[in-house]
Amino acid sequence: MDGTAPARRLTDATAAAAADLRLRTGVTPCLATVLVGEDPASVTYVRMKRARCEKTGIRSRHVPLPATTSTARLVDTLGELSADPAVHGILLQHPAGPQVDERAAFEAIDPAKDVDGVTTHSFAAMSFGLPGFTSCTPGGIMRLLDEYRVELAGKHAVVVGRSAILGRPAGMLLLARDATVTYCHSRTADLPAILREADVLVAAVGRPELVRGEHLKPGAVVVDAGYNPGNVGDVHFASAAERASLITPVPGGVGPMTIAVLLAQTVEAATRQLGLG
Repeated sequence: MDGTAPARRLTDATAAAAADLRLRTGVTPCLATVLVGEDPASVTYVRMKRARCEKTGIRSRHVPLPATTSTARLVDTLGELSADPAVHGILLQHPAGPQVDERAAFEAIDPAKDVDGVTTHSFAAMSFGLPGFTSCTPGGIMRLLDEYRVELAGKHAVVVGRSAILGRPAGMLLLARDATVTYCHSRTADLPAILREADVLVAAVGRPELVRGEHLKPGAVVVDAGYNPGNVGDVHFASAAERASLITPVPGGVGPMTIAVLLAQTVEAATRQLGLG
């Protein structure tokens, strides 16, 4: 399942929507990115997201903070951005550092500007099918499954990983599409046995090549949402590809869709805040 082409189509549509909004209101959608410290991977991710913003007609405001930033200072910064009418979306790049209470920081983001889908408000909206923003990677996964016309109703979906912004929301979105969902994690007993029952598998645990071909049910749809050093996912691609009917590569699968959803939700947030959505 190639994510590059559908991500490009979504980004093109987002660019058109941003241009139309600017024409109608004179307002350019703005995404604020907040980065604590200078972790090389995080710096690269933020730079990539800002470059995509510029290409899509979204204004990018970057707020760099020292690696020693406290939870209180980060919460204040996010609160100020939430109150700024010129900012329509806020992205806190994580991890923010061991000294930061990330949940407290996420909750300082106005849900109307939570275009990364990290607040408890956004999780509740996803869980109950209410208006709001999806976590970008799970949202991208769902769009990719739709792109490849993967039938989810009645299927057994297994999610490996239970993080608040990836594993858990991915499971809730699959449940909303009438899949039967099993969550697996570090304390799951006999993980391979459960993986072999999966019609749809989402690997989102952050362990390089944890899932191998022999763990899969023949014909399973495999979504690798992991990203580890060396461009390695959570799935051993070569062996898994021999048994899966569809599988996402790393890179080039889920990643492009994640950024495309972030941009789309930023324009959607700006539209709503201007009273047009």
